[in-house]
Amino acid sequence: MNSKVYQRRKMVNRVGLTLSMAAMALGLAVLLSILFVLFKNGFAALDWAMFSQPTPAPGSEGGGLANAIIGSLMMIAFTVLISTPVGILAGVYLAEYGDESKTAEFTRFITDIMLSAPSIVLGLFVYAIWVSQVKHFSGWAGSMALSLIAIPVVVRTTENMLRLVPGSLREAAFALGAPRWKVATMVTLRAARSGVITGLLLALARISGETAPLLFTALNNQFMSFNMNAPMANLPVVIFQFAMSPYDNWVRLAWGGALLITLTVLILNIIARVFFREKSTV
Repeated sequence: MNSKVYQRRKMVNRVGLTLSMAAMALGLAVLLSILFVLFKNGFAALDWAMFSQPTPAPGSEGGGLANAIIGSLMMIAFTVLISTPVGILAGVYLAEYGDESKTAEFTRFITDIMLSAPSIVLGLFVYAIWVSQVKHFSGWAGSMALSLIAIPVVVRTTENMLRLVPGSLREAAFALGAPRWKVATMVTLRAARSGVITGLLLALARISGETAPLLFTALNNQFMSFNMNAPMANLPVVIFQFAMSPYDNWVRLAWGGALLITLTVLILNIIARVFFREKSTV
């Protein structure tokens, strides 16, 4: 009887492993095929003009993505300036002061909703409270929409990383007479620094390719512009528009822009993995 049960369990285990390996192989095959097509078309589109010339007009030859690249970098830079202090400070409050606070419970609830909310909803929210009021699209509105996506990621990661810090470290700091705010900012936050930075990098990776919120906030700009109070070109929207166009050079630029965003996300994830590895070896 025991032998039959053992053989049945071995068979079930083999079937489970086979199905798991088949699912993994299928997922990898699809992913690799997508990456193959992307890298094949993307690298063929890379040239110096892509980084030095603005987006071309309809029907014209040549052109590049310089204005879209600069616009994306500017909006992401201001998103970092907004989301980093707000997200980290909120995460510190939730981890260090929010154990029995109704405000902290409400904040966690709102954070969870924002994490699961579609990005287009956040874009429509910024459109309703900002763009429709000032009557024009702008890079500021785009940065605000991206911030609403990045802040919950930073908040949740910061809180989780701070909760991994041993309580004995806090107790030692309290025993030395350090106030609670200094323990939270100078001891626990410093101990969880790698994880917090990783959360910020993952948030940047998430917002790098967001298109829907930018369609309702920053829109697009065919020309080079450094004015954040006006419509601003950005890579996701340019890729969205160019990929569906009938012009071959626009489609080629769309592949190049998609490759740039993919490489950016890949680099950010690799850096995040390195920080996680450093965190685990300490």
